[in-house]
Amino acid sequence: MTRFAMVMDTRRCVGCDSCTIACKIQNDLPLQIFFNPVVTDGPHGIYPQLHMNHIPLMCMHCAESPCVHVCPTGASKQDDDGIIWVDPVSCIGCGACIAACPYDMRHKDKGSGVCMKCDFCKDRVRKRQEPHCVWTCHQRARIFGDLDDPNSEVSRLVASLRTERLLADLGTDPQVYYIVGTGGQG
Repeated sequence: MTRFAMVMDTRRCVGCDSCTIACKIQNDLPLQIFFNPVVTDGPHGIYPQLHMNHIPLMCMHCAESPCVHVCPTGASKQDDDGIIWVDPVSCIGCGACIAACPYDMRHKDKGSGVCMKCDFCKDRVRKRQEPHCVWTCHQRARIFGDLDDPNSEVSRLVASLRTERLLADLGTDPQVYYIVGTGGQG
């Protein structure tokens, strides 16, 4: 079976925000909504030995997704491959999914009134293309693939390196893994 996941290699991320902009353009997002923000931490150290860490954020496409479970209309969906998305026709904009998301990665479009989120660019992925944020990352800090395929790059990275998942202790089983290290060093 296919289970899509993403690995964020923070050692490679330089905080250029190309993933954020690519996502915004690909999804024609309103000005105030970002599906893929990059948070910068730092600088750290003492001159001239300074470094900054860049942490790319996004929907974690949790295997146990509270946002899907609380949706009263079934507009929040999770496909068999793990991709979580919102059906804008069924969404009534109640915001239950926004309140349930521990990662603060759900948004309400003020124009349409529907809730929105990253869907791993499911239309591209189903055509065997990478999500737009991955395709655009010139540092290769974002790696996407099938975690159930032992030959995929994401599967090999998760198996061979120490990775962390955000708020994993909440039991949501997030499918975004982080290789933690000093930014811009990979």
